[in-house]
Amino acid sequence: MKLLVIEDDETTGSYIARGLREEGHVVDLIADGKEGLIAATSGTYDVLVLDRMLPVVDGLTVLKTLRGAGNRVPVLLLTALGDVEDRIEGLQSGADDYLSKPFAFGELSARVNALARRPQALEAETVLRAGDLEMNLITRKVTRGDTVIDLLPREFALLEHLLRRKGRVQTRTMLLEHVWDIGFDPGTNVVETHVSRLRAKVDKPFDRELIETVRGAGYRIAT
Repeated sequence: MKLLVIEDDETTGSYIARGLREEGHVVDLIADGKEGLIAATSGTYDVLVLDRMLPVVDGLTVLKTLRGAGNRVPVLLLTALGDVEDRIEGLQSGADDYLSKPFAFGELSARVNALARRPQALEAETVLRAGDLEMNLITRKVTRGDTVIDLLPREFALLEHLLRRKGRVQTRTMLLEHVWDIGFDPGTNVVETHVSRLRAKVDKPFDRELIETVRGAGYRIAT
C-alpha cells in the first residue's frame, strides 16, 4: 500500500515510517500540516496516518479540509490527547480511527490494515494488474495465472511501484527515492540487484516477460 504519515516529531515519525516500510509499504513522511495537506490532496494514498498536533496547520484542520474537498482517504488520527471528548472531536472531524500516544507499532499496523479493508477504501484501487500478473494490495498476494509468487517485502514494494506506473519508465533515481527512500544516488547496485531477483520470480518461469529494461533510462512494466 501507499501510505502518507504526517508527524512532526522526528523520532515518532521515523519509527512509524521505518516499521511500515519494513512491512513492504511505500511511505511518504511529512513533518508539518501545510505540506502534508498538499501531499494528501495531490497524491493517491491508501491510508493517511495523521498527528493531531502539527506545526503550521494542525491535524484537525488538515482533516476537515480534506473531508470538505470530498477526499475520503481513510485517516488514522494520532494524538497525545486521550480524553473521550478529544476522541469524539477527532472522529466528528472525519477521522476513521483514533490512536492515543504512546502506542505499540503492532497496533498501529493492525489499524492501518483494517482501515485499508473498509468499504470506502475498497473503492480505490486495491488490485493491480499487468497481463496475467495480479497483485492484491490488501491480502498482499501476487499471482501469474494460477501460480502464486512469493515476494519479500522490498520485492513487493518494487513491483507495486512499477505496477502503479504501468507503461511509464521509472528511472533508477525514482526507484531509489520511492522504494528505498534514498534521496540521492549512493552508488549502490541495490536497484539492479532487486530488479534481477524480481524478474527471476515474476518473469523467468513464464512465457512473457513483463518487466522491461529501457536502455539508458530505467525500467517499466509492459502494458
